[in-house]
Amino acid sequence: MRTSLLRTRRRDERSRVTFVELFFDLVFVFAVTQLSHSLLEHLTPMGLLQTTLLITAVWCAWIYTSWVTNWVDPDSAPVRLMLFALMLAGLVLSTSIPKAFETKGLAFAGAFAFMQVGRSVFMLWALKGHSPANYRNFQRITCWLALAGVFWIAGAFADGGMRLGLWAAALLLEYGSPWIGFWTPGLGRSTTADWDVEGAHLAERCGLFIIIALGESILVTGAKFADLPWTSATIAAFVVAFIGSVAMWWIYFNIGAERGSRRISASDDPGRLGRLAYTYIHLPLVAGIIVAAGGDELVLAHPTGDTDAKTAAVLLGGPALYLLGNLVFKRTIADSPALSHMVGLGLLALLVPVSTVVQPLTFGAATTLVLVLVAIWETLSLRSNPKSGAV
Repeated sequence: MRTSLLRTRRRDERSRVTFVELFFDLVFVFAVTQLSHSLLEHLTPMGLLQTTLLITAVWCAWIYTSWVTNWVDPDSAPVRLMLFALMLAGLVLSTSIPKAFETKGLAFAGAFAFMQVGRSVFMLWALKGHSPANYRNFQRITCWLALAGVFWIAGAFADGGMRLGLWAAALLLEYGSPWIGFWTPGLGRSTTADWDVEGAHLAERCGLFIIIALGESILVTGAKFADLPWTSATIAAFVVAFIGSVAMWWIYFNIGAERGSRRISASDDPGRLGRLAYTYIHLPLVAGIIVAAGGDELVLAHPTGDTDAKTAAVLLGGPALYLLGNLVFKRTIADSPALSHMVGLGLLALLVPVSTVVQPLTFGAATTLVLVLVAIWETLSLRSNPKSGAV
């Protein structure tokens, strides 16, 4: 590539998120919806394992792309075409999610491997002659993702537990390789200094994905509520679900999102913080929102009656994952852990014994109340001590 496709960076000016990046994200609105529905259709131990793997894969495809668009300019024609190709593959991946462990394993695995390897090959073409360190970095990345692709495709031709095992091994390669700097025989290893990201842009991109996941939860709630008789119980369930979404938004965006953006922007090693705080720690945040959306749908469908173990697990698991993800995220960007989040997790644990003796609506309202209390505590604590690292 004779003309550089790299983003132009200016001191004291953050790289903006472009319209084509937002357009690319639309595919993942669909993917998140598919994941939520897949979770509800497979509420068994094996189904939970499979859905966890699929969530992890979808996040992997998205976050790797966000790192790439941090370096290259999405407003250039070649980068736009690359993103459009990834969108098409992403649609194939998303449509195959419900039957990824049944008849559409090859479609899912092929689309995912194409996205991961194809994106990296494009970066080799774009970076050669313009960014030697990052070019060598992507040589290593391409080797690791190609190896993972072998496991993805092999898993597509296997069945049952073998497919799950091979795909889990592929994800281990995809998530584990950054920890060792993508060490590759003959090519050495990358350092986080090679991953010179524009921190505010990466933070904003991850915040936008949180919005995508929260938006999906609202879509699920609205669509389900529209199809149900508007009784007092369903109206109450609808209101509780909405309040839960608002509380989740507040917990992340009121303090954590902007503080994280400032921290990574000022970091001497933004690549290291980006890998830890955004590539890894944001995964349980997204998973928590998806699981919570599933819980909202279950309560809307059956607000009264007994709360079975599966419903209780989803209603507790979503908020717990979300609070845990926020706790760890805020710990990486602050000087002390968020006490409010730790208490929130403790309150959720205290709800376990009563889960089977109250109605789903009551139990869902209780878990939502915990999220609301955490949001209020954190907000009031910040007002009383605005310089506090965590509250």
